[in-house]
Amino acid sequence: MYISEKEIEIRYAETDQMGVVYHANYVIWLEVGRSQLIQDLGFSVRDMEEAGYVSPVMNVNISYKASLRYGEPAIVKTWIKSQDKLRTVYGYEICHEDGVVAATATTEHILVRKDNFRPISLKKVNEAWYNKYLEIAEVQ
Repeated sequence: MYISEKEIEIRYAETDQMGVVYHANYVIWLEVGRSQLIQDLGFSVRDMEEAGYVSPVMNVNISYKASLRYGEPAIVKTWIKSQDKLRTVYGYEICHEDGVVAATATTEHILVRKDNFRPISLKKVNEAWYNKYLEIAEVQ
């Protein structure tokens, strides 16, 4: 299983009055991690969008385990949990620098045509991308 890593510098604006990262910021970091994974694999979200396709989020699930605070780096680990005909499920861990897990998450995405939002298989749009996801998916 391939895992991509991206370090996030926690900014003051991302924290609440308690000095803890505000929960909604984790969703932004998931997208940063997903984008990094795609880039690490040699593919491009921008190229996909320019070709007329987008990948909306269908579901997000986050479990918060330990607080992150301003001044600490957060490490976003991202992998392909599963890939089927239409859906990609990404898995995530957001960790402290020392490896302590601050949150675990999944996001579920589909690929749709930009002009009409009709679902289409990643295999039909980019077979190499689809095959790579199948190859590295946690669940085969």
